[in-house]
Amino acid sequence: MNVFKRLLGRSEPSSGDVAKRRLRFVLVQDRLNLPPETMTKLKTELIGVISKYVEIDLDGIDISITGNGRQNHLTADIPVIRTRHS
Repeated sequence: MNVFKRLLGRSEPSSGDVAKRRLRFVLVQDRLNLPPETMTKLKTELIGVISKYVEIDLDGIDISITGNGRQNHLTADIPVIRTRHS
C-alpha cells in the first residue's frame, strides 16, 4: 500500500510536520478563544448533519482550524463512502 501512496504522491507526513500542524491548531484555537469542548461539539454536530445525507469514513475525518493572521479557516476533510438514498 505504501508503494501506491508514493506513486500517487501521498506520503505520510513526518512527525515534525504533524507537530507543527498541531501547534498551529492550538495557537489558532487559543486566539479564537475556542475551548476544546466546543471544538469537539462542533465536530460531532458536523458529522451528524453530513451523515444524514452520505455515509462517511469516521476514521478518516480531519477537522481543523487554521489561520494566517487576518483570517481563520475551518477545514473539514471528510471521506465519503456513498450517498444515502431516502
